[in-house]
Amino acid sequence: MRWVATRLAILHAMTWAWAAAGQEPSVEVVRDVEYARIGEQRLALDLYRPKGVEKPPLVVWVHGGAWRSGSRRQVPLVGLVPHGFAIASVDYRLSTVAPFPAQVHDLKAAIRYLRGTAARHGIWAERIAIAGSSAGGHLALLVGVTAGVPELEGDVGEYRQASSAVQAVVDFFGPTNLTTILAQSTPHGLSVRVPALKLLLGGLPEERVELARLASPVLHLDPHDPPLLVYHGDQDPQVPIPQSQELVEACRKAGVPIRFEVVEGGVHGGERFFTPQQIAQVKTFLDPLLRPAPAP
Repeated sequence: MRWVATRLAILHAMTWAWAAAGQEPSVEVVRDVEYARIGEQRLALDLYRPKGVEKPPLVVWVHGGAWRSGSRRQVPLVGLVPHGFAIASVDYRLSTVAPFPAQVHDLKAAIRYLRGTAARHGIWAERIAIAGSSAGGHLALLVGVTAGVPELEGDVGEYRQASSAVQAVVDFFGPTNLTTILAQSTPHGLSVRVPALKLLLGGLPEERVELARLASPVLHLDPHDPPLLVYHGDQDPQVPIPQSQELVEACRKAGVPIRFEVVEGGVHGGERFFTPQQIAQVKTFLDPLLRPAPAP
């Protein structure tokens, strides 16, 4: 597998993150790391590493885009890098290319790859967090709560003996229950979600009941799942906030630790969700879950 290492200054649009962290806008970016190949299609990731940090803990970022669009180049959580975290922003097959569960198979293959090649990439990957926004938040949640579910592990990639389990999940306004989301949606939400779900599932949830259930994180929860941190805007017109409220209730019943942050006035995305204060919250959440325990 090939990759191209590039050392870049952070884009002007990201300088607020570095300034908030009190550090120079300096990061090492490794672009276009191929983690798997399916036929002729390459699946790749970009790796963001803080300079001068040996074996930083890893967060896998999953982009949104209604499962049918988006790019791994969109990494609004990059503000974690000056806090000493590495971020791997990952490609996955879009629903225009392959229906569910291909997306989850790909993300789990990426996690296995990152564990299998951690020494090569200078990261610490015994513990990994996964995070995402919108459709990426849904996929991050689903990966996080389905370790060992055969239908969702897949056979993508070369590191099939490595674990795909993660130790923390950060979800920004992702769908959590595909069997209820349409009933909760506004007319605008339906205009977005109906065609997206038809493409993802091959039909509406009521037509593909078992697949919709398999794709719903709230229906997989058990006490062994990792802690969750969830952000959702109370004015979200695309993914209704009851989706996250369902997740909170299901986690409480299952005994899964969850922290739920309602973003007042928040719609569907934007800088309101990735302020320096929220980046600091994410860091505080991840630190005890990802960093190696100090030697006795």
